[in-house]
Amino acid sequence: MTPTRILALETSCDETAAAVVTDSLDVLASVVASQDELHRRFGGVVPEIASRAHVERILPVIDQTLSNAGLTLDQIDAVAVANTPGLAGSLLVGLVAAKAICAARNLPLIAIDHLQAHVYACRVASGHDVFPCVGLIASGGHTNLYDCRGPLEFELLGATIDDAAGEAFDKVAAMLGLPYPGGPAIERAAAAGDPKAYDLPRTFLRDERRLDFSFSGLKTAVRYTLVGPGKSDFSKLRLDPQRVANLAASFQEAVVDCLVDKAFLCLRKTGRRTLCVGGGVAANGRLRERLEARSRLEDVQLHIAPPRLCTDNAVMGAIAVERFKASEFESLDLDVLPGVVRRTG
Repeated sequence: MTPTRILALETSCDETAAAVVTDSLDVLASVVASQDELHRRFGGVVPEIASRAHVERILPVIDQTLSNAGLTLDQIDAVAVANTPGLAGSLLVGLVAAKAICAARNLPLIAIDHLQAHVYACRVASGHDVFPCVGLIASGGHTNLYDCRGPLEFELLGATIDDAAGEAFDKVAAMLGLPYPGGPAIERAAAAGDPKAYDLPRTFLRDERRLDFSFSGLKTAVRYTLVGPGKSDFSKLRLDPQRVANLAASFQEAVVDCLVDKAFLCLRKTGRRTLCVGGGVAANGRLRERLEARSRLEDVQLHIAPPRLCTDNAVMGAIAVERFKASEFESLDLDVLPGVVRRTG
């Protein structure tokens, strides 16, 4: 029998991505066009630049993906697109492209929750069912914990009340004079540093009543360590390389402590024995190392998306296969939900 083939699109932030996946979760093709070079000089994603780049790249990315898969649109059975959460302009580019294809080819349209898709990347990579599980998403825009009863049943149990982990990495990297994106830069610098050199705060770490995160205080503590309270001028700051390494290592360890401890607190509260981890920060080697060690200690089944599926991509849009099987399709008046993080569903 001919497999069901779904074209998945991802434009929630600054990566223009497309993939073709089948109902057996085979990935026939995947293309990602990065915008890192466009945003590097700004030290972060500029929404207007991101959306304009998506406009330029979305059709070539779709064409290349179909070509790599050896398919035409006539051989596609549905189109899936991330419509929440993300940058409004970026999301709209992907949604308009998906709607146009569906209207022209009379194909069903499937909506994807970008964050739930990050958890589903673990399902794709593992090759077997991972549900029910606790899902930890650590990315540039979100740091969330979910009770995932099934691939279409997510309940949000905890989230950051301010900065996301990835955002904190980017901002602290800028303070230390390290390049964008900040996550990889801090990890490289931390390799030569002492994670105990600076005693940095770990907000909510000992509060077992809540599953939330907060990284703004940690970010501020790094700033105060560098320039002192109430000051923000880094222009005359000259940092010794070892000090940069020590601060990077101490900052990284503080973030990892919070992510690991809250994830395992969530496991205890829900009674789950499987942990799935995704999002750009999940590519961090120290986080992966600590999660693996803690999982062995507590006999937890751990699934971390491979690094290529941690950063934004369309392969994780394979979660649309679950919606296709459940006949959960959208009308062409589907809209984007930029800032919405769904608590259930």
